[in-house]
Amino acid sequence: MDVIMPQMGESIAEGTLSRWLKAVGDEVKRDEPIFEISTDKVDAEIPAPAAGILAEILVQQGQTVAVQTVVARLETDKAAYATAGAGAPAGAPAAAAPAAAAVSAGGPPPKNEGSSVSAAPSHPSHASPVAPTPSGNGNSFEERVRTRSSPLVRKIAAEHGLEIAAMQGSGIAGRVTKKDLLPYLAGGARQGAAPAPAAAPPSMHAPTGTDSHGPPAESWPGDLVEPMTPMRQRIAQHMTQSRRTSAHVTSFFEIDLTRVARIRAKQRASIEASTGYKLSYLPFIISAVVDGLKKFPIMNAAVSGNNIIYRKQYNIGIAVALDWGLIVPVIKKADDLSLSGLTRALNDLASRARAKKLDPREVQDGTFTITNPGIFGSLMGTPIISQPQVAILGVGAIEKRPKVITGADGEDTIAIRTCAFFSISFDHRIIDGAVADEFLAFVKKSLENFPETGI
Repeated sequence: MDVIMPQMGESIAEGTLSRWLKAVGDEVKRDEPIFEISTDKVDAEIPAPAAGILAEILVQQGQTVAVQTVVARLETDKAAYATAGAGAPAGAPAAAAPAAAAVSAGGPPPKNEGSSVSAAPSHPSHASPVAPTPSGNGNSFEERVRTRSSPLVRKIAAEHGLEIAAMQGSGIAGRVTKKDLLPYLAGGARQGAAPAPAAAPPSMHAPTGTDSHGPPAESWPGDLVEPMTPMRQRIAQHMTQSRRTSAHVTSFFEIDLTRVARIRAKQRASIEASTGYKLSYLPFIISAVVDGLKKFPIMNAAVSGNNIIYRKQYNIGIAVALDWGLIVPVIKKADDLSLSGLTRALNDLASRARAKKLDPREVQDGTFTITNPGIFGSLMGTPIISQPQVAILGVGAIEKRPKVITGADGEDTIAIRTCAFFSISFDHRIIDGAVADEFLAFVKKSLENFPETGI
């Protein structure tokens, strides 16, 4: 039985096989995780489609292949596996991987000569000497896969005026790799590359030069050089894109959570008994935020060209820190949930995120995000907006502080209060500072006067 690279969402065309959980010859049960993948949306463990023995591994760890590519084969008949000599001959996995990728990308499989898979082209490290003209409008499956090269490859190509979509690379599914660019950089095939665009005049709105990040760092003797994980690459790309897209501004409010702390203490036992999870401050904050989004709909909007899309769903993304990165699962229709429902949804999504059990749909379609760096002791911060949203709320450390309060008799006294700094980063393209501050002031008032009903 073939084991394929699954499609983890309609918009996902490829996946990176990040780790094998089983080795060739291992016995596996149906639905037992056998490998991990990393996609543009989520990391996940992929279960075995049937019980059997892992007979062949066709795609190695770290390789990126198109969806529906055969990555391994299971032998469901133990007797047949034993008769066949307990697995494929050495070297078969490495040779079969390009073949599987070629078939999945629509190309012909390599020819067989005798009992071995035919060798790669005589110059596997070189792209075609003359770059072919890309067909269509650049949106075909093959062109999308080919242009999804590594950030380094795209950077080098941009610096030298090379069009990746016009090349036939030697990587999986025709992906262009760094070594494919070498002939062009050496000048031997540069005539076939697209001409470099004329340099734009210096602008006051953007840095000059092709690389806005500055020169790349060089390793020194004794340094440890480690490639970014696929998740870290995605985070880097998304954060950089967001800073370039939105005009970020951040405001800060200090909020008194003493009343919320008292309600939480009263309801904690009953919530834990009904949901199986402890009641944290976050459900109260989500509830107040949703009410604020209803009152200030621009905070729950998105930008589409010169249009503003006002979302009618309240899907709250919650940033979850993992040992290997950061992920933002989304609580869909949070306005329909009570504190008990929010507690259950929060903990369920967070626990499955840490276990790599999230469905890609559970990290999509957020309309507003909350991040809680305060759990690590941070007092305040300026979080980056999650595109295409227009705002994100940051929650600082919740701690007791001495505060000046006015008593019923009008006299000021010093009291111990439970407080935290809240920050709101917003997109100044469509949100004015006054509106963002009014929104956060509303959230502050809601939390400081939180009702004891609706638990």
